[in-house]
Amino acid sequence: MDDDIELKKLRWRCRRGMRELDQLLDRWLERQWRQSPTAERAVFLRLLDIEDDTLWRWFLGHEVSSDVEIAALVEKIRNVPV
Repeated sequence: MDDDIELKKLRWRCRRGMRELDQLLDRWLERQWRQSPTAERAVFLRLLDIEDDTLWRWFLGHEVSSDVEIAALVEKIRNVPV
């Protein structure tokens, strides 16, 4: 039950107002969150605190985060199959 509540809250946080960004974050949340280790979940939560325009540049590959953990997770999210 608690996991379902947490997922609902996270789904709301993944709604960014940019459809493509929403889809990337939501796809990772739906397919990877439950089996992700605690450390990776923490990185995802940090990722959600970052501004949309920065996230979008990272996901497009125009820039890379200086935080190695976030950069690695961005790459993982980019590679989740459609």
